[in-house]
Amino acid sequence: MRRIEEIKIKITDKGEIELLCGKRDENLKFIEKEMGVTFALRDNFLKIKGTKEQVERAERLIKSIFFQLRKGYTFSPREIKYLLVNTEEKKLDAVNSALVVLTNPRGRKIRPRTKGQEEYVEAIRNNEVIFSIGPAGTGKTYLAVAMAVASLEKEEVVRIILTRPTVEAGEKLGYLPGGLEEKVEPYLRPLYDALYELVLAEKFQILLERRIIEIAPLAYMRGRTFNDAFIILDEAQNTTYKQMKMFLTRLGFGSKTVIAGDITQIDLPKEKSSGLVSVQSLFEGTPGIKTVYLTQKDVVRHRLVQEIVKTYENYEREKKSS
Repeated sequence: MRRIEEIKIKITDKGEIELLCGKRDENLKFIEKEMGVTFALRDNFLKIKGTKEQVERAERLIKSIFFQLRKGYTFSPREIKYLLVNTEEKKLDAVNSALVVLTNPRGRKIRPRTKGQEEYVEAIRNNEVIFSIGPAGTGKTYLAVAMAVASLEKEEVVRIILTRPTVEAGEKLGYLPGGLEEKVEPYLRPLYDALYELVLAEKFQILLERRIIEIAPLAYMRGRTFNDAFIILDEAQNTTYKQMKMFLTRLGFGSKTVIAGDITQIDLPKEKSSGLVSVQSLFEGTPGIKTVYLTQKDVVRHRLVQEIVKTYENYEREKKSS
């Protein structure tokens, strides 16, 4: 039979314990259920009871939560779940960032949740051209859109340009029914999804109508120059070498561009090389240009997405070596 242990964490601020507990103690109840511990509040102490391993894991989690509460961050059940995953893998040092990118209309603070994402956000802040390479679920697109909206709100830029190669349509959008935005909308859906969460739907429509947010398909960008703009190229692994060169030369004064993609999911014909793959060595060491690599450790979707990405990476590694 395992020995039951108990530790105490001193509470210096009653407001913090209320935020930790959540509505009707839902956060503490969830942690108890997931980690197999029990909590008790006595005087100025939070008692944690369980096996040695359970207590140590719970203590790391609680201390991480308090660390971030003191930085002004509040928690939702979703974020408690994410912290739990990282506690299991002893990665809490990777989520201690209190760097807030943006507060959405519902009051939720958008911020990097891993060291890789923190490096990504800092790269966007400190450079004009940022390449973000990594698997699905690492926040490449979402954080770029959040940074774009934040820049627009701070009046650092006057518009946001969203673009993406439309490989499935062979870039021949003229043959598709509807207007330009109707033709492109399915291919830019991930960008739309991020914007709907970060900007109220009504405001988003107004920004679209005023061309403050502009949909610019990659095939239609040739010959243009974007000044004072935040430009996002999503699914960049599906650009060709020539398309990438064309896109990068659209950058104007006062602008910033983020190029995001996953080089393990290239949909181009075999005879065409990916423009995102080629730029990795081209601009190494160039001032103002930064490449950030995100990995499966930076996946912040459902915990199974981390496992799926990891499994695929292992399989592909073994396949190459065999």
